[in-house]
Amino acid sequence: MLFLKSTAVPVAPGVFTVDVAAKPPGKTFMIYIAVDAANPPTDFIGAVEGMGFKQVLTKPYTHHDGKKIMDIHFQKAGTDIFEGWTDAEKNANLALMQEVLGKFDVSFTPRVMSLAEAYR
Repeated sequence: MLFLKSTAVPVAPGVFTVDVAAKPPGKTFMIYIAVDAANPPTDFIGAVEGMGFKQVLTKPYTHHDGKKIMDIHFQKAGTDIFEGWTDAEKNANLALMQEVLGKFDVSFTPRVMSLAEAYR
């Protein structure tokens, strides 16, 4: 579950947070979003899926302010071992994410998770 400080100021209509992160060693990134469960942003979700990402987890919860949130995780298979991304795929996918998410005025900084965070 993504940690939300506030649901008062979404990063895009219906989107409260976006995290682009990879498990170590940091070549294959996933997209994690927290959205309004009562009114999911279908255009945003469709744009993520349009890049070839598939939903691998969808989990609803209620934020402390009472707002219903849907936590959605997206993954895209690559051609490297265990469906990971090659260096070329990593660069191309990150550039595509910047372009597509940028159309929604969403910016992000890709990050590599800590071992504790990645394998809990």
